[in-house]
Amino acid sequence: MGEAQRQCWVDEQDGRVVLHLGGAWALAGLRELSAQLSGPEGPLGGSRPRPPQRLDGRALQHIDTAAALLLLGALADAGTDLAQLELQHFDARHGRVLEVVRKRYAETTTAPPHRPLDVLGRCGKATADMGQLLLGHVEFFGRTLAEIGRVLANPRLLRVHELFAQLGQVGVNAIPVVVLVTFLIGVVMAYMLGLQAERFGANIFVVDGVALGMTREFSPLIVATIMAGRSGAAFTAQLGTMKLTEEIDAIRTLGLEPAQVLVVPRVLALVLTLPLLVFVGNVAGLAGAAMMANATLDITPQVFVNRLHLALAPRHYVIGLSKAPVFALFIAVIGCRMGMSVSRDTRSIGINTTSTVVQGIVAVILLDAMFAVFFQELDL
Repeated sequence: MGEAQRQCWVDEQDGRVVLHLGGAWALAGLRELSAQLSGPEGPLGGSRPRPPQRLDGRALQHIDTAAALLLLGALADAGTDLAQLELQHFDARHGRVLEVVRKRYAETTTAPPHRPLDVLGRCGKATADMGQLLLGHVEFFGRTLAEIGRVLANPRLLRVHELFAQLGQVGVNAIPVVVLVTFLIGVVMAYMLGLQAERFGANIFVVDGVALGMTREFSPLIVATIMAGRSGAAFTAQLGTMKLTEEIDAIRTLGLEPAQVLVVPRVLALVLTLPLLVFVGNVAGLAGAAMMANATLDITPQVFVNRLHLALAPRHYVIGLSKAPVFALFIAVIGCRMGMSVSRDTRSIGINTTSTVVQGIVAVILLDAMFAVFFQELDL
């Protein structure tokens, strides 16, 4: 029997099947080793009554990790319990190689082929993913409130320069788009209401509808939606890029808390500016409605303002303004959390930014519905 045929053989010792290893086990000879181990005449080939429970390395000259992986894979296929496999008479170096590969063997096994989920499985997976997302938002929301509490207790922790930079970005720079959109919404509302009111000679009541609709519902909802798409997405893109370029890791290395440096100024800036933007939206929407009422319904600006004073009780625009900080808090938290959870690739930034816009808009609509029910129950 040649040397190549004596690199592995089996016998029995103390009632246990022992696989003996001999010669050099290396990457270059894997094909021959595989044939010797698992071939028809090999010690692990054919139909053996019992798989080996012990390895003997007395005659082993060399073994590397590739050959060790081949050996353990063949033993596992033959039915050997690798966790219970005994090693005897191994050189210390060879024993360490086998132990390292045995500990990591489970990571090298091929995953079973992926089977597409059926409808029920997809629904279950979507529900589980949604639950994980909501739990992450709740956890991040709690940490953000804790950091804001620390700032309120110790105002010196507030990054004033970053706060004012964000106030300019999310507040002042957003005024043109807010004015344009709410102005056009006011124009459309006055026009559509006017078409119906003219049929009954009730042109003046267009002012009532526009005033209540804009200040109580449309302006807060539209402005919050704009900010979800503008500022929420910007927060995610900014923080995601900083994480991708390891700037957030650098902040931690300096001994600073990223939530204090990056998240708190953005959240406070949006909470402070959104009520002001809603007020600007109210004015722009009513101005657009007044212009359309004057052009199509013969309601002069003076008559419009006089009727506005009678129809619009202070509680209506106070209710509209009171929604804004809550909308802003949720938009900012979602935007910052999605930015901080970006993975280490550029594709993740785009995915999370898109997700932020969708989640922000859905959150605003759900909150607005909850507010509507709440104020209705209070008869406000």
